[in-house]
Amino acid sequence: MNWLILLCAGLFEIVWAIGLKYTDGFSRFWPSVITAAAMLASVVLLGFAMKSLPVGTAYAVWVGVGAIGTAILGIILFNEPASLARILSLFLILLGIIGLKLSSP
Repeated sequence: MNWLILLCAGLFEIVWAIGLKYTDGFSRFWPSVITAAAMLASVVLLGFAMKSLPVGTAYAVWVGVGAIGTAILGIILFNEPASLARILSLFLILLGIIGLKLSSP
């Protein structure tokens, strides 16, 4: 169950990271509200997941899920480069997340 909570925390991290682009420096009200709410939800869920997961594992997975999702949405939404090296690097992050899950007690 804590891994599912951690995954949700990572998904909220993606929301707030992408949301930052839409806040225009926190000058737009609704995008700022949504981004702040996603930030809070992400950190709260991370805290719940850390009740039973090691801090290093939980944090690494949280950041990894956020990084992968944000990079993919950056490519889709903002036409950021999708070079082979970038895609391979994201795949390596995914392998790291899988490795942490498989090696977790």
